[in-house]
This record gives sequence, structure tokens and C-alpha cells, in this order.
Amino acid sequence: MTGASSGIGYVVALELARRGYRVAASARRADALQDLVATAAGMAGTVRAYPLDVLDAAATAAAIPQIRADLGPIVLAFLNAGSNVPDKGLGFGGEGSRRTFDLNLTGTLNCLQPLLPAMTEQGKGQIIINASIAGYGPLPTAIAYGASKAALIHVAAGLRLKHARDNLLFQVLNPGFIRTPLTAKNKFPMPFLMEADVAARRICDGFQRSGFEITFPRRLAWPLKALNLLPWPAYLWLLGKANLKD
Repeated sequence: MTGASSGIGYVVALELARRGYRVAASARRADALQDLVATAAGMAGTVRAYPLDVLDAAATAAAIPQIRADLGPIVLAFLNAGSNVPDKGLGFGGEGSRRTFDLNLTGTLNCLQPLLPAMTEQGKGQIIINASIAGYGPLPTAIAYGASKAALIHVAAGLRLKHARDNLLFQVLNPGFIRTPLTAKNKFPMPFLMEADVAARRICDGFQRSGFEITFPRRLAWPLKALNLLPWPAYLWLLGKANLKD
């Protein structure tokens, strides 16, 4: 799994280890990965650290055969690495937006490229892409982040359709607000904020089912889904009345 050094990735890695998985945990911060490994010691499963920057396509491709050699076939891959980097000032489309797209979208694509042939070769596999309910529709507080997550939802659905007969399972994770270092930076209200350990259990329960989307809390996700069924004039009017700001 990627993005395991903090936040959702960290707690999901621990929850998988509790459930008996052998977890190959990757992230850029080697020190945080070692802390994860130490925390998982004594659990039913294990965590092994693979320091990695998913924006390095060559290194990411090389990590897949290394993990398979060390731990065996990769039966489940949680592509979780990502972030939200705001642009400086009042503009849009600057360094922050580009970094957000790189981390969330390009990093995921760099993982998918070597994973797909490896799983196809072994005849089975499960890939979960971490997107967000922010990908359901445009929000003024998360333009680049939401757009990158919308692209990931599109990618996950397309791959599920493309590989429906290949014994490969694709899922998308669309969580609401979870208490992590990333959400700690938000300056706007976060309804139904969930503790990370509770979210980890829900996420791993979702891994064990075959449904396409893992989303929670429903009391936030379903109203957002309904909102995005509205015609554009109604959608824009309602969001404008909400007066959402960063």
C-alpha cells in the first residue's frame, strides 16, 4: 500500500496487520515507516517498510517485483498516496494545484502501470484507489483536490469495467472527513468528522466485500450524491447560497 506514513494509510496498514495480512507499506518518509513497523510488531500479521516516492515511476515499477520476491503475490493493493497542496495567493493553476494533481493522479497511475500486468499474470488481484467524496462534484474549497479525485473515480470505474472478466477487482474509496494531518489543515467546517481508527475498520470491512464503492458516512455521502444529480443552474445556485470558502 502507498501513503502509509501517516493518516489513512497508517491506520489502515495497522488494521490490515491486525487482521493477519502481510503488509508492504510504502511512503517517502522512511522514519515514519519504521515507526509503523514497530507499532505493528506482535500483531497477527506483519508490516514491512518499502520507502518509495510514487512520483518516481522507475522506482515504483521496481518496487513491485521486489515486494513479490519478499512477500509473495500482491493480492490486494491500496493506492492511497495523495495530498492537497493549496496555491499561494488568490490564483489557481499554480504550483500547488499541479502538485496536487501529480500526487493524487500521476502517483496512482505510476502504481497501476506495473501492478496491472503483475496481477493479470498471477490470475487474481484487488486494487483499491483512494479518492474522496470531494470527487462527486465541484466545490470552491477543493477545486484541484476534488478534480483529481474525480479523475480517480473515473479511472477506478473504467478499470473495473475493462477487467470485469480478468478476475481483477477494482474498488474506489470515497471517505468523508477523517481526523488526519491532512484534514487538520482545513479551515472550513467538516461535518461528521470521523476518528481515524474507526474509519480504518470501515475501510478494511469494505475491502472484504466486492462492491465497487466504499463510502462513509452515508449521511454525508448520499446528500452529496443527490446534490450532483441536480441541473447545473440549481447546483451552482445552491452552492453559491452555501457561501463555502477556504
